[in-house]
Amino acid sequence: MTTASPIQLNGVATISKPPRIASIDIFRGLTMLVMIFVNDLASVHGLPWWTYHMKANIDAMTYVDMVFPFFLFIVGLSIPLAIRARLKKNESMPALWMHVLLRSFSLVVMGLIIANAERGDSARMGINTDLWGLLALAGAVLFWMVYTGSERHATLLRVLRYVGLGLMVVMFAIFRRTTHSGHVAWIEGSYPEILGLIGCTYLVVCILYIPTRRWLWAPFAWFLALLAVSAVATAREIGFPHTHHLWPFTTGAMPCVCMAGVATSAIFLGAHRWQLPRQKMLLAFVFAIFTLVAGWFLTPLGISKIRATPTWCLYSAGAAILLFILLYWICDVKKQTAWAFFARPAGSNTLLTYLLPDFYYFLLGWIGVSYFDTHFAFGWPGVMRSVIFTAFILVLAGILTRLKIRMQL
Repeated sequence: MTTASPIQLNGVATISKPPRIASIDIFRGLTMLVMIFVNDLASVHGLPWWTYHMKANIDAMTYVDMVFPFFLFIVGLSIPLAIRARLKKNESMPALWMHVLLRSFSLVVMGLIIANAERGDSARMGINTDLWGLLALAGAVLFWMVYTGSERHATLLRVLRYVGLGLMVVMFAIFRRTTHSGHVAWIEGSYPEILGLIGCTYLVVCILYIPTRRWLWAPFAWFLALLAVSAVATAREIGFPHTHHLWPFTTGAMPCVCMAGVATSAIFLGAHRWQLPRQKMLLAFVFAIFTLVAGWFLTPLGISKIRATPTWCLYSAGAAILLFILLYWICDVKKQTAWAFFARPAGSNTLLTYLLPDFYYFLLGWIGVSYFDTHFAFGWPGVMRSVIFTAFILVLAGILTRLKIRMQL
């Protein structure tokens, strides 16, 4: 929120860092909480329709359909802050673009690990598919972990990072799957899981935002442009490739939600004359109403997460903006953050928290524990199972964060 400035401390010049925006971390943590819950709840049967993703052939959406776009929105919220901080450390634009490319690539790699683990053929790989997923993700954690050891441990930490990279390379090298036609194939890349989709969307939004970041109106213009592309594509007036690794813009739907986050960040953090919290919240409220009304006007194109319709994008973005306004008022204006203690670790150590459920599922699959496939998998007992599982993951994330075990791209 404030610019960093040198401060003399005991005769040594240091840099004061701007305080973290509490509402963003808490918003991210709450979204992670709901994502973990609904992902586990998907295996529970016998619940009301609104507890699952809406099917593609139905024009409707549930709260479950809004979790992923909320995450995209938060990515957009964070992009201007991250770009600004990185340019303060290093003004080199080539270095910035290299960071963006590597970050996007890293997310796609981890997404491909999660997406392909269940597709592997153990007989062809010579290793259990769940063990393959465990080892590949362990390599990712070792490689992208934030190491905070002293200089005397520098060699050990470097070795750990190389071990992680080696594990991933070996796991990708040995991976084999059997196609529907019976042929042997390698990694399936058409769907790089949620992490991969976030990586592609992050790249696209950075491509649009970074060259125009000095213009306050640019995120809003890009938002409208992406919305127009999404509407035209949904109306089948133009066609786009469906393979995300070849065309990261997809139909413009996911970048549109993410750009809404960038635009909201510009409202709250941009250099404009409306700097009072009340003015910022009013501007954001107007933006939210615009997205909701636009979504209503575009309902003839359908409402569906699976089909990525414009109305799904706009309703999700509008709800995310309204929620962020509320959290901003509570957490940053009123300074009431203690209530969110359970979500803070997931908000500040998000990537590791995201991977913890996959470690759990791969571990149970590898050791052959299938108890929860047949027990606590129906009705409200299943809901309680998912609640307890979510709490367990959040507690584990909190412990790992306190132990300074975190990942960062």
